[in-house]
Amino acid sequence: MQNETKKIFVTGPDGLLGSNIVRELLSQGYEVRAMVEPGRKPGTLEGLPIEIVEGDLLNPEQVRSLMQGARYVVHVAASTMMWPDDNPIQRKVNIEGTRHVLDACVANHIERLVFIGSANSFGPGDKQNPGDESRPYTGHVFHNDYLDSKYRAHQLVLEYVKNGLNAVMVNPTFMLGPYDSKPSSGAMIVAVYKGTVPGYSPGGKNYICVRDAAKGVVNAITKGRTGESYILGNENLDFNEAFTKMASVMGVKPPSLRIPSLFILIYGLWGSFIARLTGKPPAISYTMAKISISEFYYDSSKAVRELELPQTPIEQGIQEAFEWFKNNGYL
Repeated sequence: MQNETKKIFVTGPDGLLGSNIVRELLSQGYEVRAMVEPGRKPGTLEGLPIEIVEGDLLNPEQVRSLMQGARYVVHVAASTMMWPDDNPIQRKVNIEGTRHVLDACVANHIERLVFIGSANSFGPGDKQNPGDESRPYTGHVFHNDYLDSKYRAHQLVLEYVKNGLNAVMVNPTFMLGPYDSKPSSGAMIVAVYKGTVPGYSPGGKNYICVRDAAKGVVNAITKGRTGESYILGNENLDFNEAFTKMASVMGVKPPSLRIPSLFILIYGLWGSFIARLTGKPPAISYTMAKISISEFYYDSSKAVRELELPQTPIEQGIQEAFEWFKNNGYL
């Protein structure tokens, strides 16, 4: 009977964060119903004692029906592609898909929704004065639909909160760890291991072990304050520091060449130009180049304080990602 009172509906359960959230939910005694895209094989969820259902985020009736009987919802599903910058399907998935989840939460009298946003929905800072939940969004300067659509979805959740929905927003930074099947953020680890990173750019970002982020998400179900946002992060590292840590953990040589910003921007412009000609996604677009020379440093003390967000050294996340990639044939 205890699990019956802790039934939870999860969208996007088989990505890097979703796979770790599902495992954390199980460890805390939740009964998980996981919605995956029709026809998708969620390899990272194999063998777990969960109910897997197929559903389309853009089908509101289906989402509402599949959510029935749940007490809580964790909405992880999103399109995270950084190319192309102008992406109507991405806007539809991230904004309208979120609206469908919100409407389904209202219709099913869900007790609490935890929405997975992005730390980039808040203004970043430098290492001495990192960004926090009080800083306004500045990502619009990149003219990128991933950044903009995640911000707009976040604002949409806040609108529903004003109308009575019990929702909490958690905003992870750059996550590293196991079950990264694409790979997504872990592609950086694979590239450092294979020695295909020519050098490092002047920018930097905040990193967190994905298991810590997953614990923060699950803790938000019971500990988060309604209508509040929580940046889930840990260590602020420039790219030289991050690559050095990765190389040290894996026992390889780190990239040592500091690449000037101008060269990176020119390379990104060329990548975007070729991608438009060929229709193939670039290794680095102009937007990605601009982001790579920028600083995205954040302060997660609010989540540490209110959600008991763990702060495991990022080397642990690198090690777990590295072992997972090795064991699953990525290296």
